Amino acid sequence: MYTIYVTPLQYILSVISGFLVGLSLGMIGGGGSILAVPLLLYFVGLAYGAHTKSYENYVDHVVIGTTALAVGLNAYVNSIMHFMKKNVRLKKGVIFTLPGVVGSFLGAYIGHLVNGESLLFLFGILMIVVAYLMIRGRKSDVRKADAGCNIKYQYLLPAGFAVGFLSGFFGIGGGFLIVPSLMLAGALEITAAVGTSLIAVGTFGIVSASTYALYHEINVTISLLYLLGGIAGGYIGTKIAVSIDKNKLRLIYAIIIILVAIYLMYKNLAGIGFIHP
Repeated sequence: MYTIYVTPLQYILSVISGFLVGLSLGMIGGGGSILAVPLLLYFVGLAYGAHTKSYENYVDHVVIGTTALAVGLNAYVNSIMHFMKKNVRLKKGVIFTLPGVVGSFLGAYIGHLVNGESLLFLFGILMIVVAYLMIRGRKSDVRKADAGCNIKYQYLLPAGFAVGFLSGFFGIGGGFLIVPSLMLAGALEITAAVGTSLIAVGTFGIVSASTYALYHEINVTISLLYLLGGIAGGYIGTKIAVSIDKNKLRLIYAIIIILVAIYLMYKNLAGIGFIHP
């Protein structure tokens, strides 16, 4: 067991990082974790000072667990803001989330066995695939929100489990996966999908964090500071989400994912040897 020492300046930087995470969650319903992880590693600076491979791997897992909790809490707060804007489809959100909880527990357990650098590198690959699918999608692919009674809710069940597993495996809220899944399986346009996704993002983040907490790989103080900054960021992000053109929002969403994916993959090129010795 290692101890990570955090300076007062790093606590301040955690609040700023939380603001950026909340902005992302409020605006696009995702990107919180993929921003939270590199921000905590390189902006707050937890990655620096890791002098041994085992300590570095421990820090990677603490970052994943801590940001999972932070993003989960931020998502719940932002979901309230979107609910007030009538962007949340509660029934679909709950049906999608419940099987995802089971998948998230399973994914988090398996992900804990995987080397931290490998997790982040694989995460980058997955992000690029999802971003490509978002850019490739045509405007006609997006059906109107709550488009009649022909929507088959059973599609939400396997989609929720699959996304929950990936969210748990990578220690993320998974908004960037949940939004397109709700658009396809739940027939939601992007603004409603963003608002509804936050129910699942919050739940998956908390579930993933609880698994890391069992191994003492979480920093609750930093998570709460992320939440503090995230409330302000989420408020601004929500206002942007309801005012911007839907196709522009879709493109912004994909571009953010690609840029962060490239950065994460570059920083974790050494991610080999997937299972801990």
